[in-house]
This record gives sequence, structure tokens and C-alpha cells, in this order.
Amino acid sequence: MSRLLGQTPSQTVGPYFAYGLTPRQYFYDHGSAYTPVLVQPQAAGEHITVTGRVFDGAGQPVNDAMIEIAQLDAQGREVTSAEQAKERGFTGFGRCGTGTDAQLRFAFTTVKPGAAAGEAPHIDVIVFMRGMLSHAFTRLYFDDEAAANAQDAVLQSVPADRRATLVARREVQPGGVVYHFDIHMQGERETVFFDL
Repeated sequence: MSRLLGQTPSQTVGPYFAYGLTPRQYFYDHGSAYTPVLVQPQAAGEHITVTGRVFDGAGQPVNDAMIEIAQLDAQGREVTSAEQAKERGFTGFGRCGTGTDAQLRFAFTTVKPGAAAGEAPHIDVIVFMRGMLSHAFTRLYFDDEAAANAQDAVLQSVPADRRATLVARREVQPGGVVYHFDIHMQGERETVFFDL
């Protein structure tokens, strides 16, 4: 005998992100499993900030999106346990909402990832937001990795005129290196999303 299961948050639209997934960012009094800070000061590699905004189809910044990122460490290794994360000072996974920043930005403190064999350095990005019944998957590449980007099979599978939507722009600021990466959900500048 089979039974029907109820809907889960990824199948329904609702305010799950702030309360359930990013509570500390939104000043709720229970803990967050993941935060926008993926790195501790002792972590190896170039410490960077990745920031941007999510834009809806009308070109307006979204005030209740949530972004998750997953990446390799600076040596191109995956973090596979809590012990490794503690030892390396790097978690490999982060989560950030757009609703507490005055400009509706997400911002992650991390390290620039190393490359896995046959790939350019990149960060996997998952977008959750109102009105989406299922999350969207994309990738962030780095504009200062042109040679590696030209060899990356995933990036090269994207039509040439759309690849720029996957490339973050590097800027050196007084506080450190910042990569800017805006996500456009629809429209002329729509970010390339992958069907996983």
C-alpha cells in the first residue's frame, strides 16, 4: 500500500528561508547551520568576498531571495566532514538571504577556490526565491581565470554570447578582493541556469 506524502518547502511558496534556513541573519534566536562566512582567518588561500543581487524579471532587486554556495577549498579539495572543515578553517558551503542588506545584496566571505582536474575554478550557486516552485542552479566563474575558463567543459557548453552571465568581476578594494556576481532570473541579461 502506498501513501501520499505532504508537500515540502521546495514544492511550495512560502517564507521558509529567513526563519528556517538563515535565522541568525534575520535576528531569530535559534542557530543557523550555515552562514555567509565559509572561512576562518587561518584558512589557506586568497580570502575573498563574493557579493551581488538577485533581480526579478522586471529588473527589480529581490528582497527575499536566498543564495546557497558550494565550492572546493583553495587547493581544489572538497570538504567532506566536520573534522576537515575545522582543520582547514573552511566549510565549503554557505547560505545568505538578501533581505537584511540595505541594497538587498548577498555577500559571502570565502576563499577563491582551486580547480578540480579539467575544470576552471568556480563556485556552484543555488537560488531560492518567492514564486519559484523549485530552486535554480548556476555557476560562478572568475574573470581573472580566462585561460582556465576557456578549457572548462561546462562553461564552454554555454553559448558564447551567454557566458558572461556566469563570470564574476574582480575588484580590489581597501578591505580586500571582492567579486561581483549579479543573478538575473529573467529578461535580456538572464543568468544561465543548469538543469540538474
